[in-house]
Amino acid sequence: MIKGIKHIIFDLGGVLLNIDYALTEKAFVDAGIANFADMYTQLGQSDLFDRLETGKIGHEEFVRAITDLCAVPISEEKVIQCWNAMLLDFPLRRLQLLQQLRLYYDLVLLSNTNEIHEAAFNKILESDRGIPNIGVFFDRVYFSHRVGMRKPNRDIFERILEECSFKPEHTLFIDDSPQHIATARELGIQTIYLEKGMTIEEHIFKSLN
Repeated sequence: MIKGIKHIIFDLGGVLLNIDYALTEKAFVDAGIANFADMYTQLGQSDLFDRLETGKIGHEEFVRAITDLCAVPISEEKVIQCWNAMLLDFPLRRLQLLQQLRLYYDLVLLSNTNEIHEAAFNKILESDRGIPNIGVFFDRVYFSHRVGMRKPNRDIFERILEECSFKPEHTLFIDDSPQHIATARELGIQTIYLEKGMTIEEHIFKSLN
């Protein structure tokens, strides 16, 4: 564990929640959007997805936009199913780690997400673990679509530091996207980049297992 840490900011997808972007890409390609990968990846995305993630549009407008892009007719239910295909599961050990860590650190959740995914991953959590929402494990939750800001922009990190009264040198940020890590480092926040194949239970907090 990095020394001097009092607060930990966690990313959600790819860190706590297992995700597979390829499943959503395949689902939309099969639905008739051959160039979906040009519009949405882990490293970048088009304006449509930026607006969804910052709450500038809701699920209805998003669904209409996706429907217009499809080469064949597609229902709202199918669009949401394709969009949620990337969301997999919350391994039990990760949730247990959060419970342990909260005894010693302030925990904050920071996620670029949207109202469709928020409903879906909380449903997964409740169905699999009997837990109503991911927020129960954290002192504060910052979802991009709720606060109108998203990583890797500085403003969302600065808001967390100010609202939570965190000093960056005592704060650890864990994320699986290098562009998000880069911004946090610029602000003096200590970071751990969760590279592909790494998990928090096996490579960061193994001593707590």
